[in-house]
Amino acid sequence: QVQLIESGGGLVQAGGSLRLSCAASGRTFSYYAMGWFRQAPGKEREFVSGINSSGTRSDYADSVKGRFTISRDNAKNTAYLQMNSLKPEDTAVYYCAADFKPGGTVVADTSHKYDYWGQGTQVTVSS
Repeated sequence: QVQLIESGGGLVQAGGSLRLSCAASGRTFSYYAMGWFRQAPGKEREFVSGINSSGTRSDYADSVKGRFTISRDNAKNTAYLQMNSLKPEDTAVYYCAADFKPGGTVVADTSHKYDYWGQGTQVTVSS
């Protein structure tokens, strides 16, 4: 089992920044690719960004490219999502997820590929 706890969400004005953190426990963090997904009210959960287990590969949804940056610190068992130039359409509950993929280079962008999920953190961007 892997336990994931997100933090760092909140209310921010358009153009502002937030950094989300995802703290992992329970298994060897460096064996897992990590992903960030989000779900807005009335919409399906969507992929935001992902990073492979070693942190050498990352992927982003087109809607956040150039604004969001994913990273990880395997020594701290934590993944991060730096969100800059936030827009009202970024408002959603953000979830981190873990995909058992030791040594992998491919970052999954579909939710069913991920084995473990956090409880989510709310991000609200006001206009």
